[in-house]
Amino acid sequence: MGLELPSYVLAALTATGGAIGYIRTRSRPSLLAGTAVGLLYGLGGYRINNGEPYGVELSLLASLVLGGSAVPRAIRLRKPVPIALSLLAAYGLITFGDAFRRTL
Repeated sequence: MGLELPSYVLAALTATGGAIGYIRTRSRPSLLAGTAVGLLYGLGGYRINNGEPYGVELSLLASLVLGGSAVPRAIRLRKPVPIALSLLAAYGLITFGDAFRRTL
C-alpha cells in the first residue's frame, strides 16, 4: 500500500466533515466543499491504486484547495475545526507534494 491509503483516508475525513458541518449548522457550503474535496481525494486515491496518471496530482490539488480555504479561517478564527482542516491539508501537501516532486 502506497499513497492511495492516505488519499482514501483524507477523502473520508473531508467528506464526513462536510456532512457533519451541514448537520450541525445547515451550512450548504460545508457540505459542498467537503464533498468536492473528498471526491478529489477519492479519485486521486483510485487513480494511484490503479496505476493511472494524475492520481498524485489530484490528491495534491485537493490538499491545495483544502488548505486555501482552511488556513485563512484558522488564522482568523482560531477555532478547532479550521485548525484541524489546516493540519489535514498540511499533511496532504507534504505527502503528495513530496511524491509529485519525486516524479519530476
